[in-house]
Amino acid sequence: MRRPLIVAAAQPAIVPGEVERNAIAHAEMVRAADARVVVFPELSLTGYELGADPVSPADAALSPLVEACAEAGSLALVGAPVRDETGRDFIAMLCVEGTGAEVCYRKTWLGGSEAERFSPGGAPGLLDVDGWHIGLGICKDTGAPRHVAATATMAVDAYFAGLVHLPEELAEQEARGFVISRTCRAWVVFASFAGPTGDGFTETAGTSTVWSPEGKVLARAGREVGGVARASIG
Repeated sequence: MRRPLIVAAAQPAIVPGEVERNAIAHAEMVRAADARVVVFPELSLTGYELGADPVSPADAALSPLVEACAEAGSLALVGAPVRDETGRDFIAMLCVEGTGAEVCYRKTWLGGSEAERFSPGGAPGLLDVDGWHIGLGICKDTGAPRHVAATATMAVDAYFAGLVHLPEELAEQEARGFVISRTCRAWVVFASFAGPTGDGFTETAGTSTVWSPEGKVLARAGREVGGVARASIG
């Protein structure tokens, strides 16, 4: 039988563009979370800085995070800009484990000025962890009906996403989590940026949350930097 999964949504302190320092902050939160999967906000390794350099999954700057995942037995889902072999840039989610990092999802639905630099990803993301089938999303994806519907057709057990929202968008963030949980009949984990970041986000919503398939809130962080929402799902 599939065992329950300990999950955490983390809100690390982020220094704009400083991947090495941010990887250390991510590593500290992985160690403290004591969870099998730790989800981080959109573009968490650079901050929501749309001009940040692309991050390679093989970058040595990620070593502290890889080491922390190895020690904790955790999988970290982190946000970063990436570049493919054709030179196209994407807003991506990296899967980081004790053996290294790889791109596991590219944001499909771009918002604001993102499309000036980034290309949209393709199909919805799907990740297998310990027998769990997990759908993946990044920020605006979570409010795109076509994305949610396509994810629901994959019969996912859970859905994890990294976000950046303004404080006044918190009600929308909450509504999206509820809708996804009910539409996909899945556990939902949103990791939402806390603290100031780029592109006009002088304040952010934070309030990372874990929902049950019935839309019930199981765990919720505050708006503060360093907050964590942690729960056992399944």
